[in-house]
Amino acid sequence: MKQDRYFDQEFEEIAARYPLSRREFLKRLGGGVIVLWLAPGGLVSSLEAQEQRTLGYPADFNAYLRIGEDGRVSCFTGKIEMGQGIVTSLAQELAEELDVPLEAIAMVMGDTDLCPWDRGTWGSLTTRFFGPALRAAGAEARAVLLELAAEHLSLPKDRLIAKDGAVFEEGKPGNRVTYAQLAKGQKIARQLKEEAIVKKAADFKVIGRPVTRRDALEKVTGKAKYAGDIQFPGLLYARILRPPAHGAKLLRVDTAAAQRVEGALIIQEGDLVAALHRDPEAAENALQKIKAEFDLPTANVDDKTIFDHLLKVAPEGEVAAEGGDLAAGQKSAAETFECTYLNSYVAHAPLEPHTATAKMEEDKITVWASTQSPFGAKDEIARELGMAAEKVRVITPWVGGGFGGKSRNQQAIEAARLAKLSGKPVQVAWTRAEEFFYDTFRPAAIVKIRSGISPNGAGGSGGIAFWDYRVYFAGDRGAQQFYDVPHHRTAVHGSNWRGAPGSHPFATGPWRAPANNTNTFARESQIDIMAAKAGMDPLEFRLKNLKNERVQGVLKAAAEKFGWKPAKSPSGRSAGVACGIDAGAYVAVIAEVEVNKSSGEVQVKRVVAAQDMGLVINPRGAIIQVEGCVMMGLGYALSEEMHFKGGEIFDLNFDSYEIPRFSWMPKIEVVLVDSKDPDPQGGGEPAIICMGGAIANAIFDATGARLFQLPMTPERIKKAMG
Repeated sequence: MKQDRYFDQEFEEIAARYPLSRREFLKRLGGGVIVLWLAPGGLVSSLEAQEQRTLGYPADFNAYLRIGEDGRVSCFTGKIEMGQGIVTSLAQELAEELDVPLEAIAMVMGDTDLCPWDRGTWGSLTTRFFGPALRAAGAEARAVLLELAAEHLSLPKDRLIAKDGAVFEEGKPGNRVTYAQLAKGQKIARQLKEEAIVKKAADFKVIGRPVTRRDALEKVTGKAKYAGDIQFPGLLYARILRPPAHGAKLLRVDTAAAQRVEGALIIQEGDLVAALHRDPEAAENALQKIKAEFDLPTANVDDKTIFDHLLKVAPEGEVAAEGGDLAAGQKSAAETFECTYLNSYVAHAPLEPHTATAKMEEDKITVWASTQSPFGAKDEIARELGMAAEKVRVITPWVGGGFGGKSRNQQAIEAARLAKLSGKPVQVAWTRAEEFFYDTFRPAAIVKIRSGISPNGAGGSGGIAFWDYRVYFAGDRGAQQFYDVPHHRTAVHGSNWRGAPGSHPFATGPWRAPANNTNTFARESQIDIMAAKAGMDPLEFRLKNLKNERVQGVLKAAAEKFGWKPAKSPSGRSAGVACGIDAGAYVAVIAEVEVNKSSGEVQVKRVVAAQDMGLVINPRGAIIQVEGCVMMGLGYALSEEMHFKGGEIFDLNFDSYEIPRFSWMPKIEVVLVDSKDPDPQGGGEPAIICMGGAIANAIFDATGARLFQLPMTPERIKKAMG
C-alpha cells in the first residue's frame, strides 16, 4: 500500500507537467465521440474544446478513447506492449464495456503526443490499475451513447439495448442506430445524470474468453515493426565509443584515422564519441579506428567477494513486518535453523537490445524507442538536449522484451543527441555486448533467516515457532511472511534493488518480479528445511502452517494436477514445491527434476503451476504468461549469473551467459484457479518467483543436497552432493 500511495502522488505531480489542451488534442484526432478522463472531475465526453470550457472543467486531462465516424474505437494509453499481451487484454476490456466487437478496437500505445501521461509499464500494474479505469471509461461512453440513441430514436433509455456497436429498441432490432451514425457530425459535451456502472461477470461476453493475441500474426511472420525497423532517407547508423569498465574516465581520444573513412561522420561532444555512417558496418569500421585512453578505477570486488562486500556496506534494516515476541519464540522452539541464501547478478538479456531512431524536424525531435517508459524518455531527452518537453515526442513501437530492463533510456538519449548534432536521422542499436555491459542487472543479494519449529513439530503435527528474516539489497517485495507464525520479524537492508551509492559496482534495477524471486527462493527453501526436520511431507507442512485460504487453494490445485504423493523429503521422487504472492496474485509451483549425480546437471522434467489471479481477462494470454515465467525462471534458477571484476563485465554474449534453451523445456501444465475475486490481479510475473525455490527443493528431494545460492550450477550441485 505504501508503494501505491507513492505512485498516486507521483502521478499527480508528473501529470501536471503535461497540460495538453483539449483543443490541440481534438485537432489531432479529428471527428467522432471523444471520451476524456478529467483528473479532478471524472469522465466527460466531448468533441469541441470551447464547449468543454463552458462546463468549467480544468484544462488537464487524460484522454482514453475515441469513437470514430466509421464506428472504429481507438484506445489511447501510455502503456506499451512488450510481449505481455495487454494490446489484447485491454482491447477486450474496452470492447466488453462498450458493447462492440473486439475487432473494432484499435490500440494506440506509448505515443507521448497522443496518449495520456503514464509512469511506465512495469510491476504488473496495467491490468490491476489501468484496466478498471479503462472499463469505467468504456461504461461511461456506452451510457452517453445510449442517451444519444434515446434522443435519436425518440425512445426512453430504459427501452434500449447496446450490442455490437449499435443501439436498438428492445424486441425491435430493426429500430436501431449505430455508434458510427451517432458519432458522425456530433458535438457532444455532457455529463451523465447518474454514474455509469461497469458490467458484472455474469454479463461478460468478451472478458474471460480465450483470445489469440492480436500481435501474433505480425510477429510470427516478421511484419512487426520495432525501433530498429524505423527507416528514413539519409538515416545514419551510429556506433559509440564505450569504456572498458564501469567507472572508467576518458582521458584522451584520437579520431584522425576514423575521419578518413569515406562517408563517415565523427562526432565528439564531451564523453560522447561516435562514428556515424549510412552503412552500419562502415560505422563499426570507423569506430574501430578511434584510439582512446581511459583511466580505470580500482577493482575492489568481483563475483566471488561481492556478498562479503554487500554485508559490510549494508545500511541498518527497516522493519517491514513483525508480530509477537521473537525472544519468546526462540525459547519455545525445539529446533532452530540458521541459514544464509545468496543470489548473483542476473541480466535481462531481452531478444531485442536497446534501440532508438531519432529525427529532428525544425525545432522538434521525434524518437522511436524501445522503452518501458516513453514519458520518462521524453523528460530525459528534453533535459539532455535543453529543449522544452512539448518539443520532444517519443513513440514506442513493439518492444521485444523488457522484464524491467528497458525502464532505462540511455540509447534514446544517445540517438536524440546525435540526431541534433548531426542534423540527420540517427539510429542507435546496441550490440549484444553493449546490452550486457549497460544492463541494469538484478542485484546480487543476501537473505539471512533464523527460524524454529515448536516442540510438537518433530514427528508430529508441525508448527513454526518463530521467524527472523533479513534481506539485503533485493528489496521487500515478497519478503513479508504469509505463513501462520506467532513470533516473527522481517527486516529489509537496502529498501530497493538499487542499493545505497557504492554498494554495487555497476547499475542495478528491477528484474521480472523484482526482489520476490530472491525472497521466495530463501523462504521456500527454509520452509522445506523445517518440514524435513519435522519429518513431514513438505506440502502438508505448508498447508498446516497456513491460514491464507488463497495460498492454500493454489497449493491444493497444483498438488491435485501433479498427482502429489505425500512423503518426507528427501524421498527420491525428485519433486519440489514452492508458493508465493506477487502483484496481488497467488501462485504455487511443483517441479519434477532429474539430476545427473556424476555431472551435477539438472533437467527439469515437469512443472505444474497453479495461479489465482482474480478476474482473468484473457485465459489464453494468462496461460502463455505463466509458461513464459516458468521458462525464464529456469535461467535464474540454474545458469544465469554475471561474472565481473570491479566495473569490468566478463559476460558480453550468450557464449558465456547461458539462458534457457529449447532442450531445457519441461512439460508445463497451468491451472488458473477461480477464487471468485471480481478484481483482476497481475499475471505477467507471479509464477516466476517460485521457480528457484521449487527446483531447489526438488534437487533436495532427489539427492539430499541443499543448495543455498542461485544459480544452482552443476558445479555447485556437485559440491553440495559431495
